Amino acid sequence: MRILIRNCAVLPMTGPQDFMAMGDIAIQDNRVCAIGPAGELKAKGVLSADWKPERILEAAGKVALPGLVNTHTHAAMTLLRGYADDMPLMPWLEKKIFPAEERLKAEDVFWGTQLAILEMLKSGTTCFADMYFFMDEVARAVELSGIRASLSRGLIGIAPNGKQALEEGVAFVKNWEGKAGGRITTRLGPHAPYTCPAEYLQSVIAHSDTLGVGLHIHLAETRGEVENLRSTTGKTPVQYVDDLGLLQRPVLGAHCVHVSAEEIATLSQRKVGVAHNPESNMKLASGVAPVPQMLKAGVKVGLGTDGAASNNNLDLLQEMRSAALLHKVFTEDATVLPAYQALEMATIGGARALGMEKEIGLLKPGYQADLILIDLEKPHFCPRHDLVAHLVYAALASDVDTVLVSGQIVVEQGQVVTLAEKEIRATVEERAKRLVAGL
Repeated sequence: MRILIRNCAVLPMTGPQDFMAMGDIAIQDNRVCAIGPAGELKAKGVLSADWKPERILEAAGKVALPGLVNTHTHAAMTLLRGYADDMPLMPWLEKKIFPAEERLKAEDVFWGTQLAILEMLKSGTTCFADMYFFMDEVARAVELSGIRASLSRGLIGIAPNGKQALEEGVAFVKNWEGKAGGRITTRLGPHAPYTCPAEYLQSVIAHSDTLGVGLHIHLAETRGEVENLRSTTGKTPVQYVDDLGLLQRPVLGAHCVHVSAEEIATLSQRKVGVAHNPESNMKLASGVAPVPQMLKAGVKVGLGTDGAASNNNLDLLQEMRSAALLHKVFTEDATVLPAYQALEMATIGGARALGMEKEIGLLKPGYQADLILIDLEKPHFCPRHDLVAHLVYAALASDVDTVLVSGQIVVEQGQVVTLAEKEIRATVEERAKRLVAGL
């Protein structure tokens, strides 16, 4: 479909100086084909005189920006939202989450993922990276909804089904890479160094090379994890996986909270994408990742929400605000992680972390038409001294009016048009009760 978005402010994220107070955006064949001053695309020869849109979106009073990229979540954990709160990570996992997840059925994951996608789309996320179980069902939900996703079957090497899980992960990559019109990309998902022994990780690495896909892994999330691994191997998680050669292929590392300056240099040198999950890290008291130091060292850092059981929402606008505020108070430096840099982490920074920076993360001709329109005609956007600051420090999920993914409208006037929200909420409510019954 040819779509023309008219009379909106445009924040393309191509640089702090690049802002258009009133512009038009033309979309064709799933991609942005032109951006320019309102009413001037044809006059300036950017569009041909005979170019005609099939749909016009009147966007006065709104700002267009790239869709947000959630670099780390476990989408179907919406089923466990609010079930296990105010606990540290390991007891949270071992006493609450793992026992409930043992009851998961494939259909549970399908419905839980749909609920997650509803929440993400309505708050402006157009792409998410997911690691979980029954990934065929996650892919089904992605295909149905119209969102973009990087998907990996979670692999726990010490589990009785570790070998089977890897076989399923390999089959998933073969079956789903590039599907849903290219909106689905895949990775292998070894859970973490403390759940995946060296021999198992070496097997995962070999399969990733054969398949030509990257890896998604939790790294250095808690101090206890680091200390335990050091006591058994003499190495930190980053050193451990680097010595195995794991970081010598595309890697998305979730958390990276407890990393040294030397390890930050390794992450930069190896071009590891880091998913920073400030709210989950705060809620589980895991610590504060040294994100300002990572960014200064050139590490590719994006934002993630983690799963809804440890956040407890999937609102990346809120995550962006939390990230900026957390690092200011932690460093006692109000200049750390300024608004534009926080917004970069939520857009092009996330795209870089996923290795997708040539396709998404910017509003630019030739890029995928993954974009959002935020309604600025709200009290909390007034007066408009600094639009970027407002988007980071004042914007709410309810301000997201329109969402496009790959040139298709998936949210209009704040409502997801591809999914049945009422049915999804009711179904998840019933399935969630079964998961935790008796635990």
